[in-house]
Amino acid sequence: MTELEELVLTPGERARGVQVDRVIFTMDWSGEEVPGELAAFVAARVRAFGVEPTDVDTDVVHRAAEAGPTPRRGDFPIRQLDHLSGVLAPLGCTLMVPDSGNDTYEVLVALTGEREPTGLTHQDIPVRAWGSQPEETLISLDCPNCSETQVWQLPAAQTLADERCTCGVTLFDAVGRPLPHVTLHD
Repeated sequence: MTELEELVLTPGERARGVQVDRVIFTMDWSGEEVPGELAAFVAARVRAFGVEPTDVDTDVVHRAAEAGPTPRRGDFPIRQLDHLSGVLAPLGCTLMVPDSGNDTYEVLVALTGEREPTGLTHQDIPVRAWGSQPEETLISLDCPNCSETQVWQLPAAQTLADERCTCGVTLFDAVGRPLPHVTLHD
C-alpha cells in the first residue's frame, strides 16, 4: 500500500480494496459540467474521513465572480480549487492533484492533518498539494519568427535562459524570462 492510498482512502475503503482512481474527481479545465459537483465531491470525501465539513461549497466563488469582472474561460475552476483548498486546511485535509500534464483537473482529498504531503505518486505520476509548485513545468510557445511550436518540460528549478528557436531567434533573456516579442501559450 502506498502512502497516497493511506491519505486519500478511509481504512474501510482500503479494507474493501477500493482503488485511488475511485476517489478522484475529474473536471475539464474550463469547469464543472454541473455547478456544485466539485464542492459536493469534496464535502463527501471530508465526511468519509469522519469530519463534518463546514463551508465546503463554492457559492462564495460564484458570488465573487458575479460581482467582479467576468472571469476568462478556465479562470473559474482555479478560483474554486483555491477556495476549497483554503477551506480544507483547517479541517486537516489537503486538496491534491496529479501532475498528469493534460488539460483536466484530477482532484483528490487527502486527510493529512498538519503534515505536508510531499513525494507522492499515483501510477508513476507525481501528486502534489493544490497550490504547491509542480516538480516539472511545461512551457509552450510559437516562435514569433518562424511560427514553429516550441515545447519544453523542465524540472521546476530549471530555466530557459538564452534559449533560442531552431531558426536562431532568441526567445528568453539571460535569466529565463520570455523576451517582449514572445507570447507563451496559456
